[in-house]
Amino acid sequence: MYISDLIIKDKEQADLSDLFFDEPTKKAVNQLIREYKLAPELLQYDLPVNNKILLYGNSGCGKTATAKAIANALGKDLLVLNLSNVICAKMGETAQNIKMVFDKASREKSLLFLDEFDQIAKLRSLDDKDVGEMRRLVTSIIQLIDYYPADALLICATNHLDFIDPAILRRFQLKIAFTMPDEITLDLYYDGLLKRYPEKITAIIRKYEISFAEARDHTLNAVKELLISRIENSTESAQI
Repeated sequence: MYISDLIIKDKEQADLSDLFFDEPTKKAVNQLIREYKLAPELLQYDLPVNNKILLYGNSGCGKTATAKAIANALGKDLLVLNLSNVICAKMGETAQNIKMVFDKASREKSLLFLDEFDQIAKLRSLDDKDVGEMRRLVTSIIQLIDYYPADALLICATNHLDFIDPAILRRFQLKIAFTMPDEITLDLYYDGLLKRYPEKITAIIRKYEISFAEARDHTLNAVKELLISRIENSTESAQI
């Protein structure tokens, strides 16, 4: 397996100013960026910089976009673990694949992003089929996290915090929760999405109690439907 097969090449960037957070999440993300930028000053006082971060919570609420935005804000290359290629049926090979990616991120001082982290960091009791192999994998991940260098950044994300082994959870210096947006936050998000379009095609029905990703998909589909209808109506009128 080549290292290029273990990493997803995601060139799409995100900016923190375009993301929506509740106040505790916004404060935690901003604090992370501030302390990382002032790492030399903090280290003079033997204050460690948090570089092992776990993002957890509802799907579609911005965990992946946040990792991209942090990489952008800090000017770091983003390495995304290709989970489908990393996991291997051969004993020990999954751990070897993950180590290759960690080593690359360490050398390059990159931001390593591991999405769906619970898939490789499961509670050892949850894997009845091969408890021994899962124990070895969890032990390997613990060691990789413990020896991850301070000048590189590790961000993991999960929708299932309860599935992750407690020994791994303890390794993260910072855990940031992502919750479903409330109605006010979603209205602000809708306003931001719709401001790029002409007013005539922005009168959509807004849905609530959904994630940001669901709201975006709903908005784009509704705007397209309105635009197509207007174009078709305009064409029919011209033909008459």
